[in-house]
Amino acid sequence: MSAIAHRLIDVPAGRIHVAEQGSGPLVLLVHGFPECWYSWRHQLPAIAEAGFHAVAVDARGYGRSSKPLALDAYRLLDLAEDIAGVITALGVDGAVVVGHDWGSGIATTSALAHPDLVRAVGMLSVPYAPRGGPRPTEIFARIGGPEEFYVSYFQEPGRAEAEIEPDVRGWLAGFYAALSGEAEPPPDGGSVSFVAEGGRLRDRFPDPGPLPAWLSEDDVDVYAGEFERTGFTGALNRYRNMDRDWEDLAAWDGAPIAQPSIFVAGERDPTLGWMGGAIEAFGTTLPGLAGSHVLDGAGHWIQQERPDEVNRLLVDWLEIVAERP
Repeated sequence: MSAIAHRLIDVPAGRIHVAEQGSGPLVLLVHGFPECWYSWRHQLPAIAEAGFHAVAVDARGYGRSSKPLALDAYRLLDLAEDIAGVITALGVDGAVVVGHDWGSGIATTSALAHPDLVRAVGMLSVPYAPRGGPRPTEIFARIGGPEEFYVSYFQEPGRAEAEIEPDVRGWLAGFYAALSGEAEPPPDGGSVSFVAEGGRLRDRFPDPGPLPAWLSEDDVDVYAGEFERTGFTGALNRYRNMDRDWEDLAAWDGAPIAQPSIFVAGERDPTLGWMGGAIEAFGTTLPGLAGSHVLDGAGHWIQQERPDEVNRLLVDWLEIVAERP
């Protein structure tokens, strides 16, 4: 089997860096925050070995992909256009799109906006929640009581950057450890998803120590190297467009995802708490759902923490939903 290859693909709004391996039906992998294509390092060879063309992107604002300066250039519909552009540029008429974290939202938005190109959708860690209800920032402002929900903390340009960028590697290592299935609760009894008044997000990270078993020092070096070069503003601007997304997606208010789908998450992922209602609604919102899998003891970084289990679930599902010649 060929090694992982890298290239830049021209899309209407710029360029998207991809890492790819194998040949066959196209499977597009979309990472979340704060990661890059490398978060799929365990899936690329497994999916390629199963007879698929596995392609992991750097989303807009990350890695070697384009990084528009405008804050409002990071809307979900813009990112969905990048996904459609990659599929088209690769010369195929459709793909299975699998996303983790924000990549899950990009994948489901791509399925809504481009049902002709997205044949099936995989969601890791973050479930599909149709557009509806109040503006997202209004909802987030009510979560957490006297503390500040992390999404609200990320809204003001420059605020989170000022916390992260003086120690990129240390912050990333702490954030990955805090949301890992191996993490112990913060010593103050709070949640890593919330910021105490006058505090910082990293105040709830574990004390520096050994990395989680699934994450090596070399892995952290890869991520830190990418963000030392790019900064965090492009990545954080995704959070700063959630109200714009709410406006943009009005035409799909309450819309289900009709394509075949799968959901995989970790039992210790805090996302399952505040998005539990979305999972309960799968019978309505995901009529093509083939399976909803919650892996015992796993945290947020599911495809890195449990690569063998995730690979098996994805490949078995791909064998059913991907169209072969």
